[in-house]
Amino acid sequence: TIIRFCLYSILYFPAAVPEQPPRDPLLQLVSLQEASGCWLLDPALAAALGKTDEEMEKSKPEKASSEVWATILALIWIHGFKMDAKDEWELLAVKAASWLQAHKAPCVSECVDAGNVLLGCSVKKEALGL
Repeated sequence: TIIRFCLYSILYFPAAVPEQPPRDPLLQLVSLQEASGCWLLDPALAAALGKTDEEMEKSKPEKASSEVWATILALIWIHGFKMDAKDEWELLAVKAASWLQAHKAPCVSECVDAGNVLLGCSVKKEALGL
């Protein structure tokens, strides 16, 4: 019967579900920036940066807040890997640097050094606008 044929078709020939194309990490990063200019240390940021939560937590300098650390990592990543798209992220980087300056983070240099090690970059603190 028609019902048996449909059931057979569903079981043995499932519809091809189109895979979602991988999302551009830069777009992911941009979408994760808070309105204030910072980023939050969370699994979505870790994924956008190509790291695990554990790697990011373990590398965080002790004196750094999670938001300061996440924001510096995001800045290092865009400067280290997306300079070719600077026109697309320049304003959000300025906003992030302004947020960091307003919070007078005591360990910016330490965070930049640790972030460069974690991400495999060599971005200078001054290049980040800090």
